[in-house]
Parts: sequence; structure tokens; C-alpha cells
Amino acid sequence: MVITKRGLIVGATAVALTAVTVTGAGLHLSQSQAFFQESPKELVDEVWQIINRNYVDATFNQVDWETVRQEYLNRPYTNKEEAYTAIQEMLEQLGDPYTRFMNPEEFKSMQIDTSGELTGVGIQLSQDEETKQLIVISPIEDTPAFSMGIQARDAILQIDGQTTEGMDINEAVSLIRGPVGTEVTLTIERVLDEERGTKETKDYTIRRERIELHPVRYSYQESPMGGVGYIRLTNFNAIAAEEMRDAIEDLEGQNVSGYILDLRSNPGGLLHSSIEIARMWLNSGSIVSTVNRVGEMDLQSANGRALTNKPLVVLVDGGSASASEILSGALRDNERAVLVGSKTFGKGLVQSVRGLGDGSGLAVTIAKYLTPNGTDINQEGITPDVAIELTEDQQKLLRGDRTLIGSTQDPQYTKAMEVLRQEISTAGARRIPAN
Repeated sequence: MVITKRGLIVGATAVALTAVTVTGAGLHLSQSQAFFQESPKELVDEVWQIINRNYVDATFNQVDWETVRQEYLNRPYTNKEEAYTAIQEMLEQLGDPYTRFMNPEEFKSMQIDTSGELTGVGIQLSQDEETKQLIVISPIEDTPAFSMGIQARDAILQIDGQTTEGMDINEAVSLIRGPVGTEVTLTIERVLDEERGTKETKDYTIRRERIELHPVRYSYQESPMGGVGYIRLTNFNAIAAEEMRDAIEDLEGQNVSGYILDLRSNPGGLLHSSIEIARMWLNSGSIVSTVNRVGEMDLQSANGRALTNKPLVVLVDGGSASASEILSGALRDNERAVLVGSKTFGKGLVQSVRGLGDGSGLAVTIAKYLTPNGTDINQEGITPDVAIELTEDQQKLLRGDRTLIGSTQDPQYTKAMEVLRQEISTAGARRIPAN
């Protein structure tokens, strides 16, 4: 998920099972709530107007959007629930699972999704655009889902025995969330061998918890080339940039020779957070651009205030999505870092999330984002410079004991250290004057 400060831009094919603080237009709604509750047809038209002005596809999925408006405004509505149903039907015609309506309760939950506190099981969801299956983007570290062994790209077939076929993301979120201390059973389908098409189905009963999320963990690690700063970033929430700055400044004070930035299983978060963090590593160059339906581009760039210029290796995998892909793409395209690991998730759509007149909310796909080299990674992902896949056994080992992540028993980390050693050596050679 990617959200901007400017009216909330979410570059997301995902809904977080966490909580988000939403700022921007449409949040102070008390004066207009009564109007929309008494005039539900006005709410239907408000949603139609937002889509008409902003949706990324000017053809509206080959739908005559003007005719849609007339059809839904000609209906009688006796209460807001009928309007909610009509809005959902109207949006389904776009064929875009990420343009979605949220009732007031769902929207309120989203508003606390990036605050740094999670209530639930600790996963983030997307919906496969072709199969419509609910797919796990990534389990969040140190959460019940992570501890139980839920993995990126797992498909959720059932929630407490209820099939997810035909279920939208908001409904799934409502079913998975619940009071702290209660349990939810997820029926998971996992691909074991993609080439052979072998799969397994398993039930996971997970206890819901309330967890304070600190997105940055870091350490000073000894190596043959001197001290190395290892920084693991697990999500881009409201405090991620502040914690990243503290980590870099502390490690710079310890005079490290280089850095490993670990973005594995990081499903994304706030767009402005990813841009702030990119600027800590990049002194110049573009970071990300977004392109809307008429081709207008908004470009975000470095501001000349990088905290370090030391060699950097970035770890990524299939759970690195959205804001993680913005950051890793910016660092690689500007030749600031070498990417090591496996192909990223591939989530490059941009959404605007805004409050509506009655306290409900609407997420609208308004653009796509491009890396500095103009690469559209949506559904494609980013292929690392140095590819190394983890076996199923290696993944289980690291999930079972998270203290092994970023250790010599972590093959991707070991490869990153090897690459960093080469980068430090090359940087040192450039600084040595020729005789």
C-alpha cells in the first residue's frame, strides 16, 4: 500500500489487515453526514463523479459511464445501505478490484492502518486480477500470522469455513479482524512447485493480537571489510522515516563501511515515507513518477540531503511490494544500490483514497507509478541484479527462528554480504590515487 499526504494516494493492489492514520480531504465530515444519510442518492452520485474525474482508464473498462450514472440515479433509495449496495455494483463494472467502496466502519479501520499499531493477525492482502483469489502479499514480522507460517503469495480459500470465492477484500478484512484474543481459521492454498503445479491446502488457526509495530531494526555487524550496518525495514508506516533516519545516523557514528538494507517481506505503506527514506540514501536523481489517464506526470526527486554515500546492497523478495518497489527501484535505477534476492511482488498502481459525505470511503485507481528509468513494474515486479532463491526448507528455518534473518544461516543475506564486500572494495579502489 502506498499513501500520500496529498489527499491520500495509495499505490496499492492491497488492503492492509493493519491499521492506517488517514489525513487529507474528506475526514472532517460531521456537517455533511446528515445530508448524505438523508439523501443516499447523493452519495451514489458523489462516487460516480469521483470515478468520472479521476479513474485511470478513460474508457472505464469499455463501459458507458454516463449510462451507468443514469441507471443508478433513476433507482429509488430508502436508506444508505441500499446506496452502498448500488455503489458496489456500479464499481464492479470497472473490473478493478482495487477501486473499492468502504463503509464507515471499514474506512475507519483503514484510517488507522499506518499509525504503527496493528490489531488482527498481521497479513496484507491483494486480489489476483485474473483469478480473483485473495492473495497474501506478506505476513508482517513478529505477528501471529508470521509465527504460524503464513507466506507471501498464499491464497486464502476460506475464512472460518466460509469460502472466499467471489468475496471482495473489504469483506475478507472484516472477517479476519476481530477482538484481541479471539481466533480465526484461514484455509490456505500454497504452490509448492510452480513448474509441476503441485499445491497443498492447510488450515491455520491464528489468535488475533494487538501489536505495536516498529518498522526498523538495525545492527552493527563485524565483517572482513570493517563494520557493516544492517537495517531491516518491515513496512512504511507513519514512523518508518524517523526510525530509518535514527538508524543511519547511529551507524554512521559507528563509522560503518557499507550497508545492507533488507526490504524482504515488506508489503509497502505510505508513499511519502518511501520518498523520505529514498532521499536519505540518494543525493540526486529522480525517485518515482506517477502517470494519470491523460499522461500527466508527477515526479519526485532527491533533495541533496543524503545521510550517507557509502556502498549499499538491498535485499528483496516476492513479499517486497509497492513502496518497497518504489524505494528499491529508485536506488537501483540511480545506480546507488545493488539488488539481491528474488523477484519483487509487482504492485505499481496508484490509488486515491478519500472520505465521502457520510463517513464512508472510496479507493480509486488514478494512475500507475514508474521507476526512474520509466519501468512499469505492475504485475511484473523487479528482478534483482543478483538472484538467489530460498528453498522451502530455508524459508521454514528463517520463519521458525527470526533471529536467523540477517545471519550466516540466511543465504540471501550471506550473498548480500558477498556483494557488499565487492562494492566496498571497488569504492576503495576508486579513492586510491594512481601513482
